[in-house]
Amino acid sequence: MPELLSPAGDMECLKAAILAGCDAVYLGGKLFGARAFSNNFSNEELIEAINYAHLYGVKVYVTINTLIYEREINSFMEYVDFLYRNNVDALIIQDIGMASLIRKTYPNLELHASTQMHIHNIEGVKLVEKLGLKRAVLARETNIDTIKYIKENTNIELEIFIHGALCVSYSGQCLMSSLIGNRSGNRGTCSGSCRQKYNLIENNKKLNKEEYLLSTKDLNSLENIGQLIEIGVDSLKIEGRMKSKEYVYMVTKLYRKAIDSYIKNKKIDIDYKDLKYLKTIFNRRYTKGFLFNAENNDITNSYRPNHLGIEIGKVIGSDSNFAKILLTDELNINDGIRFVDNDYGLIVTSMFKNKARIKTAKKGDIITIPVKEKIKNTLVLKTTDYNLNKKIDKIISENNKKINIKGKIIAKLNKNLTLQISDGKNEVIEVGNKVLKAINRPMTKDDVNERLNKLGNTIYKFENLNIEMDDNVFIPIKELNDIKNNAISKLNEKRLYKYEYIKQEYSIDLKNYKKEKNYNIYLSTLKQYEKIKNLPFTHIYVEKELIDLINDDRKVLKLERVMNEYDELDKLLLVGELGSVNKYKNVMTDWSLNVTNSYSVALLHSLGVKQITLSYELTFNQIKQIIEGYKTRYNKHPNLEVIVYGKEEAMISKFNLNKLYNANNSYLEDRFKNRYKIVVKNDLMKIYNYKPRKIENIEEYFKIGINNIRYNLLDEENIDFCIK
Repeated sequence: MPELLSPAGDMECLKAAILAGCDAVYLGGKLFGARAFSNNFSNEELIEAINYAHLYGVKVYVTINTLIYEREINSFMEYVDFLYRNNVDALIIQDIGMASLIRKTYPNLELHASTQMHIHNIEGVKLVEKLGLKRAVLARETNIDTIKYIKENTNIELEIFIHGALCVSYSGQCLMSSLIGNRSGNRGTCSGSCRQKYNLIENNKKLNKEEYLLSTKDLNSLENIGQLIEIGVDSLKIEGRMKSKEYVYMVTKLYRKAIDSYIKNKKIDIDYKDLKYLKTIFNRRYTKGFLFNAENNDITNSYRPNHLGIEIGKVIGSDSNFAKILLTDELNINDGIRFVDNDYGLIVTSMFKNKARIKTAKKGDIITIPVKEKIKNTLVLKTTDYNLNKKIDKIISENNKKINIKGKIIAKLNKNLTLQISDGKNEVIEVGNKVLKAINRPMTKDDVNERLNKLGNTIYKFENLNIEMDDNVFIPIKELNDIKNNAISKLNEKRLYKYEYIKQEYSIDLKNYKKEKNYNIYLSTLKQYEKIKNLPFTHIYVEKELIDLINDDRKVLKLERVMNEYDELDKLLLVGELGSVNKYKNVMTDWSLNVTNSYSVALLHSLGVKQITLSYELTFNQIKQIIEGYKTRYNKHPNLEVIVYGKEEAMISKFNLNKLYNANNSYLEDRFKNRYKIVVKNDLMKIYNYKPRKIENIEEYFKIGINNIRYNLLDEENIDFCIK
């Protein structure tokens, strides 16, 4: 049976997930997590969370899935050590350098490759498997046929997102928030640029009516969960570390029921009422996503980017003080509603039917409620169900979840009292004092049964208690309590398992590269090549369309950062994703591998990578620190490249705006009238920054040890700036 993995933004959400039946939770601490704006857990809360979950037999995975800068490495590893010593079951990680460092330092600490690592094909999976990671969280864009093929041809665990928010871009490959608002998704501070308003412009004409062009629907795999079970997916993951405890409980409960019903009957058991409740708690409309090959026009919800709730009626009249609504569903006091065309919402604090104040209204009722503006004759949505939330809150607070145990107590005259308990995996035997003959009233089996079943605030209940005892014996109540409490305490200790702590010295074999001053260039047209062909560039990067049209020994084939199939190539390549690093032997890596520290540089060089392009998101000082750290640690010089000019690829997406709007030469226009060029190739949409990156102090980069400077040319015709 696959693992059901639920999100926990705080302790209440963790308890809700466990109560609803998850097998594991993933959560973040205050450091290095990709959801910096979630409540997250302090170190003390992390210890509490791990112990609480382990008592219930639930695993805990902690997210440390941001890119790590050079000066953070010591504090990062201290945090990893803290988590390891406190028995975390696994760490979810994006940074390839830190994955290598942890793997070599703590060889039996389990690591999972985050979806931020951009693993989307079998070669990428093989690489992280080779590096010793236990699990790969595949990109949300990976379809079920590819997942099946990967599962059949690798030995690593696979984890798949099954429900919740989708990124429109491949995760780990989006710079939109970083470029627009200086808030990096790779650093956990994504501003949700894809949830903002945009226009699609072609020939200076607006093509769209609705404005949230990049805002995705929520993934919903309930009806298709059996397919993932059949192909052997190891972990089914629910998104939602920034969602409410009510959401976590309801989604986890639904998927627990769906998984269990499929395992038992090969049929998904879904209750319409539960689906309605789920929509009420949170939905942006649903899609099956690229996971189940949804059509391009079923990925986004351009109407609005946030919670839609459920439709409960329509306004049939209003003035500036009251709205009259014909209900198609129930409404109660304290529910939240939204008037669609007004984009105006409120909490219902009073409502009237036939001028009488009421607390509950039903389908078919015509009600009036106070408002603060004149409402159009529009649909009414329920966005909060007060009674539903109250019901779920009560279930969570009462927490009636118990672990079934079996017990056997032996009370034989003149023999030591013995209690044996088992949770099916762990067994405890507790021995007490000798059993004495009763002087007055003997103890009965009913007495023993009643006393032992009083388990108070423990998480256990006896599903079976076998009592073997002689007649006419006496057992002090205190001794029964003591033997029970001691046995439960020992069972707790066994359930709070501890991992063996092993720490080793980090080491890696590296080649030394000589210090050089090279100028490289990426070209996208033959006209650009004609202008630079006589200039002393070391490497000229071109894509497949141009490679055979240019007769130049300096040319290097640049591969895409999304690769669904690989040609057999025996030449120098510039590659943009980890699968290509594993597939090909003669490679240089592009900026999209998100290299931000010296350990990532070292890992790639150790794998045979000849030249490494650093992340766009690094400052000059951060680059200097990488080189200094590399030289100090390894006493060798790295071969690094920095891009000094070019419009950055802000996003790459399997969703295609041009296809949706039948456009060819389009731009995405933001609310500040900035226009981002859209290029579609191989059915993948690339969105480029509206202005080019320009770095002037090139000589300073050579001075600190950068070997290669690169210019990226997209659609520029005047390229005198890079001809010196």
